[in-house]
Amino acid sequence: MIPFTRPKQISLKSHPVYSENWVQDIIAEDPSILGLGDLVLRDRERIQVRAGRLDLLLQDPETYKRYEVELQLGATDETHIIRTIEYWDIERKRYPQYEHCAVIVAENITSRFLNVVSLFNGALPIVAIQMQAFEVGEHVTLVFTKVLDEVQRGLVDEDEDAISAPTDRAYWEKDKGTQKTVALMDRMFEIVKEGDPSCELKYNKFYVGLIKDGRANNYVTFRPKKSFVLFEPKLPRTDEVDGLLDQAGVETLEYNDRWGLYRIRVTDKDFKTHVGLFRDLIDRSRANRSG
Repeated sequence: MIPFTRPKQISLKSHPVYSENWVQDIIAEDPSILGLGDLVLRDRERIQVRAGRLDLLLQDPETYKRYEVELQLGATDETHIIRTIEYWDIERKRYPQYEHCAVIVAENITSRFLNVVSLFNGALPIVAIQMQAFEVGEHVTLVFTKVLDEVQRGLVDEDEDAISAPTDRAYWEKDKGTQKTVALMDRMFEIVKEGDPSCELKYNKFYVGLIKDGRANNYVTFRPKKSFVLFEPKLPRTDEVDGLLDQAGVETLEYNDRWGLYRIRVTDKDFKTHVGLFRDLIDRSRANRSG
């Protein structure tokens, strides 16, 4: 039986060793620790013109939603609230193509803070997370508890290739997908090259796109998963295309109106059975882009 050890809560604000930079390191290494989903780090200490630095910028690799995260050791205060909202506002105006959410992380989320934020929580998306530090034996751990969630309401464009962190094939084979699903993506990409021989794959953290003559040309994108490939052709939604997908029985996860693309789940069996359909969708996407 593993012996019981009683955790001892400690204050990071008054601690001589564990600083805000230390907390940033922990979150940057594994953003999922915040409990906001499987997020990835986009930036750290991001400079805001005439407004200081944003502690952490995180992003959901599936929805592209961005989280502007501000850390506060000790209790929340007025300046912390203002700074968090200001950074969120700067980022959403700078990159309006994304959905944004302000996130405050503090050791003590005071009742006064909750009262103030609740007044405008319906007007802007904001999340408050209380952070507690504990010594457990010879170790220190952090516990993050969401005490205020955003009010729920009702893809990237070309700059994503310029600002997203590039990665490689091994990242998609081991971390996001498998060798089998990356190989399936390769077979789909061969269809792309049939009509666009100079096109190459470009591996990013969020998706695998296309590059031609050194520039992004993402009329289709791919996301290898563990058991399928998420195929995203940029096409206007029409009854004709919907009918082709329905008739083939291919699973369409959604049509993203904001970015004008289908999100289609493709398995190895789907591709073998409906290769003609995928060739048609790729050709349509290329023609739509050219037009």
